[in-house]
Amino acid sequence: MSTTETSTNHIAAALRKLYFVRFGFAIIWAILIFATASDIGPVSGTLLILYPLFDVAAAIVDLRASRTTRPPLGLYVNVALSTATAIALAFAVSSGIPDVLRVWGVWAITAGIVQLVVAVPRRRLGGQVPMFLSGGISVLAGGGFIAGASADDPSLTNIGGYATLGGIFFLVSALRLGRTAGAK
Repeated sequence: MSTTETSTNHIAAALRKLYFVRFGFAIIWAILIFATASDIGPVSGTLLILYPLFDVAAAIVDLRASRTTRPPLGLYVNVALSTATAIALAFAVSSGIPDVLRVWGVWAITAGIVQLVVAVPRRRLGGQVPMFLSGGISVLAGGGFIAGASADDPSLTNIGGYATLGGIFFLVSALRLGRTAGAK
């Protein structure tokens, strides 16, 4: 096995583990947000800020796993975007659901674009088609969140659905990465 194959297998194995964790987090987070989405209280507000912070942590883990190759620049952009989003959400939760939806929508659009950009050079790893789909859907969903902020009775429940679908895409990608990582 060549050094390139070993490096590819290592990255694929690390991403696979990370994607399984991201799936579990997204599902648990979505269940909690569905349970608290009727208004923004201490629990739902904390959950809203926690989600992009978890994304920052996941991007850092991804950067460390990818350090044997040149990590995609998009991961650094993702860290900055998700950090800025957590800060913006800390302010938006005190303003109400419409502002939360606007911030979340902008983040979904930009994070979706970054996800697409990061997935392109990783095509050879396998398991990236779900990431392409997830990135594209994230861009569309972001527009929906921004539009939903103007509804008569805006709700956070769509954010829970967004996280669930994103988690499922991470699960599918993790399963597909098993071939590259040498997992059985």
